Order: sequence, then structure tokens, then C-alpha cells
Amino acid sequence: MAFTPGQIEPPKPVRGSAVGTKDRRPSRPDERAGVTKAKVTLEEERIYRKGVVSIQDIISPAGMKVESTYLVLGDTHLRTIFVVTYPRYISLGWFAPIINMNQTLDVAMFFYPVKPEVILKQLKNKVGALEAQIMSDADKGAPRDPLRETALRDIEELRDSLTQGTEHFFQFALYITVYAKDKAELDRLSEDIETVFGSKLIYTKRVFFQAEQGFDSTMPLGNDELMVTFNMNTSPCASSFPFISADLTSDNGILFGINRHNNSLVLFDRFSMQNANYVVFATSGAGKSYAVKLEILRSLMLDTEVIVIDPEMEYKHLSDAVGGTYINISLASDAKINPFDLPRAVGEEVSAEDIIRSAVITVKGLLRIMLGSVTPQEDSVLDRALIEAYAKKDITADSDLSKVEAPIMQDFVDVLEGMEGTGDLVIKLKKYTEGTFAGLFNSPTTVTMRNILVTFSVRDLEDELRPLAIYTIVNHIWNVVRSERKKRILVIDEAWWLMQHDDSAKFIFALVKRCRKYFLGVTTITQDVNDFLRSPYGQAIVTNSSMQLLLKQSPASIDLIQKTFLLTDGEKFLLLEGGVGEGIFFAGNKHAAIKVVASYAEDQIVTTNPQQLLEIEQAKKEYEKSLTAPESGGKDGEGDLDMDIG
Repeated sequence: MAFTPGQIEPPKPVRGSAVGTKDRRPSRPDERAGVTKAKVTLEEERIYRKGVVSIQDIISPAGMKVESTYLVLGDTHLRTIFVVTYPRYISLGWFAPIINMNQTLDVAMFFYPVKPEVILKQLKNKVGALEAQIMSDADKGAPRDPLRETALRDIEELRDSLTQGTEHFFQFALYITVYAKDKAELDRLSEDIETVFGSKLIYTKRVFFQAEQGFDSTMPLGNDELMVTFNMNTSPCASSFPFISADLTSDNGILFGINRHNNSLVLFDRFSMQNANYVVFATSGAGKSYAVKLEILRSLMLDTEVIVIDPEMEYKHLSDAVGGTYINISLASDAKINPFDLPRAVGEEVSAEDIIRSAVITVKGLLRIMLGSVTPQEDSVLDRALIEAYAKKDITADSDLSKVEAPIMQDFVDVLEGMEGTGDLVIKLKKYTEGTFAGLFNSPTTVTMRNILVTFSVRDLEDELRPLAIYTIVNHIWNVVRSERKKRILVIDEAWWLMQHDDSAKFIFALVKRCRKYFLGVTTITQDVNDFLRSPYGQAIVTNSSMQLLLKQSPASIDLIQKTFLLTDGEKFLLLEGGVGEGIFFAGNKHAAIKVVASYAEDQIVTTNPQQLLEIEQAKKEYEKSLTAPESGGKDGEGDLDMDIG
């Protein structure tokens, strides 16, 4: 066969080999160049990758040393412990002491399902063997064997459960890897874990010439290289899961509720936290006022003074039950609070000038809420008018503030009328001195706070006046709190009223930040979660509150709640589907699902159910009527005397 120029001759057979079995080299120049270029590229790629740092290079230790019972990764010693056998009965949460150890642990669990027909056949054979042995002992007259009888009952129960499908069967493997700085600490930690397991009659062993396999088995790779399993059905497997809720039980404090995960008591002292502030979010009827009133009642038993701002007269029954002071703030009420009152001096180092300046700033915040939008020019005029109003009452930097009388709203309006360009301001403020609202802010202070429970009711105020009244009440409370350090709780119910205005929101935020210095804890309650959390000051109040209680939420606000408190989807649905008094309780970095509970006597005092309150009121009237009614067969008045003596 002839070949034209440029063609390649077929390779000649090589001696000792079959034709075509030996790789031929490319004879064309372009093929040889291509192979050379590919080799150069691969070599360059190898050189490049050799100099690239990967994630494995960063996280991997410098070296690994394998011993018979432990590994050394860099400077860290580690050992794997596996469970060999379990007792007949293990309780719910038996794994909690290991999980809650303040040590670095890796826990691996492997579940290998076993087909029911396989295990049922083996259990049937086991039952036959046990019954035969028991019958043989009975025929021989030997004493009964409780161990065999117990094993027979357990197997029969397991057979019934497997047949009905209520239980499944698994081979269960449990491995724990502990870490330590040196060999001595590693041995100590291993002994501690073995002791905890031993106290529950669970037998464990340390790996022996399988240290590397044990370490690999507890890494998040899903590889079981030890294969040390124990036969177990569904119920004990479920009790082994390491998902343990946070334990909020302490030696001191009051009962907030029951931990729904493990039925432990949620006992906590809010004053043991970095601050004693508390935030409660819930929809209407979810039990937020009920939970807060329970806390108030239990705090009073520990001599903690409580001050409440009540927007719906929900705390009247509680106040009457404990002998508290109930102050009704309204236009027709005799209880008045003067917003122009001076702050009480705290310490000798506070000058009169600072006290006056603080009073001017506080009153100016109230005036901004009254007037609405205020221009910079009007703000300057208000500032000068306030200073002049205090000066007319001889309240200056050189005055003895213990002997002066604070001005009222009428004094301030009189000063404004004498200034140029204040016509619009005077017209807006006239309704608070001569108009419909004249009875609220235009009077000296008449209320006193000398009781362990003081409640301010603003139910009878118009919606327009509520933010103003609450602002004034909180300022008055703040002045009293700063004058004397005592353990106190301030409860602001329906706090979203104050979040509607920047000045009042800013004032509450400043109060929440500073109250810790005066041994005060602020409880903020709201059902309008969206308005509260969308305010920058509302977010800051939540941040500065060490404790939070989330009860049932509406679908409209749950996404914002989940984002603010970093809730999981499971916790989100818990808040959507929870019952009355059920929610999530946060205390610092810990949180747990909670159920608010009360005794019968407490429930009668703090209930907010209208039907229950009506029944209590009816029972009270019948009791009072029975005290005044004379007994049958006696003279008038004798029954009263006999009943009083009894």
C-alpha cells in the first residue's frame, strides 16, 4: 500500500508484544506540541494549587498523634467514650447532665432501623424459651425467678407495641468525644462523664486502639466507624435526644411559671440581672396583664414596692386586695400632678441650676406633645418662657429650692402672653388653663406615694390626654424614685401610647437606661407590637431589658417578632398557636417555653376575665348582705353581733 507524503506509517510490531498493545507516541508535530503544552499546563496548575491556602489548611491541626486510648491534635487531647449497655428503665431527660456540662463535647447518635418482622420473630423465640424455662422451674418445684418473669412481661409489651405500630425498633449507638488541654485533664473529664453515666446504671467504655475511628465517628460526617450498638425501641430512643431546654430555676426570686419542656419551675430574680427591666408582648386576651399582676402580687411578698400605670382600671381589684393606694387621674378627680414640679435633689453635689435646667427640659417635652409640631423659633421662645415662669416664683440658681412653690400652667401661659410672637402658642395652651382640659395640669400636686403598691388609673381620660397624663405621671414617679433608693418596680401598661410621640418615647427610653442606678425595674407592656418595635426607641427599650415575655402573637406581627428576638420557626409557631398564658420567657441569654400558673387564691385576685370578675363581685355582695341581715328567730341586730363574734 502506497502512502502519500504527510501520512504516518503504521507502527511496526514490537518483538515480544502484540501489535497495537503498546501506546504509540504522536509522530505529528502538532500532536507532540499539544501533549507538551498539556503537560506544562498541568505542572503549572500543580504549582499554583500547591501555593493556595484552603479552608482545610486553616482549620486542620499542625499534626496528629494516635495513642491507644486517645488522640493528640496539635496541643489538644481528645478521647471517645461509647455506651455499651443501658438499664431496664431510663427516665426522660437522662442525658441532660452530660449536655449541661460546662465542657467541650462532641456527641454522635446513630439509629439503625430494624424491620418489625425480623425482631418479632426473634422476640417470639425468646418468649418461647423464657416460658419453657419458667414452666420447667415450676415442674421441678424450684423457686420463681423474678428476673425471667420481668423479662417475659417486657418482651410481651414490646411485641404488642411493635404489632400495633406504636413502637419501632432500632439499633442505637451513642458516642461522646471529650477535649482537654493535657492528659491529666482528659482523664479527669473522662472519669466525670463515666461517673455521671454510672449513677444512672449506664455502662460505658473508652476506645482502645480505636481512637481515630472514635474521633471520626463523632465528626459531622455521618460515618459510624465504631459500630457499637444497643437494641432499643422508640420511647427510650426519644428520651435520649440531647435537645434540653434552658433551666431558669434559681435559688432566689419569684415564680414566673412552669417550663413546658421539662416541667421545672421558672424561678427568677429580675434584680439579679444586669438590669431589672422587663418587656411583655402579647395580643389582647393572651394573658399579659394576668402574668404581670401575678408577678406584682408575688413581688409584694418580698417587700418590693410596685408602682403601676393602669390604662383600663384592671389593677383596682388587686390594689384593694392588698391594701394599696389607687389614684384615679381624670379631669374631675381631686388627684392632680403638676408637671412643673422640680426634680428632687439627689445628693449634695447637685446644684439648683441643674435642677431647674432638668425641670425646663422635662416640661418642654410635655409642651411639644401638647402643641404638636414646634419650629426652632417657637422652641426658643418656650425655653425662655419656662425660665421666666420659674423666676416669677423666685426659683433661680441662687434660691433655696426646699422653700419654693412650683408654678402651674396658668403662670406659664401668663408669661407667654407678655412675649411677642406667641399668639398661636397661647391659643393652643388656653384649653389646658381655661378650656375643657383645664382641670388636669393647672393645679399643684395633691397625690402622695407612701404605700407599697401605688396605682395610677388613666381610664377616665380622653385618648388625646392619655399620652400627656402618662408622661406627667412617669416624670412624677421618676422624681420620687431618684429621691430615695429602694427596690421598686414600675409597670407601664399599654406603653404604645407613649411610643406615638418622639418626646415621650425618648423620655421612657432615658428612664429605662438610667433606672438601674436607682434600684428600679421598668416593666413595659404592649399589645400593639408593630408600632412599638418599629419605633427606634421601642427597639432600644427591648435591647435594654434583660427579661422579655412573649405570649400569643397575631400573624400580622409574628414576622417582626421573629426577626427582633431571633426566633426559630418552631418558636414562631409556638407563639401563633399557644393558649392563654403560654409563650416564651427570656432571661438574659437563656429562654424557654413557659406556662403562667396561679393558685386559686391568686387567680381570684389577679383575674381579668369579665365573667369571673362578675361572679366575684356578686359573691362579695351576698357575703356583705349576709353580714348585715339578722338571724331568724332573734331580735334585730342580734344576728350581726353573733356573726361578728363567730
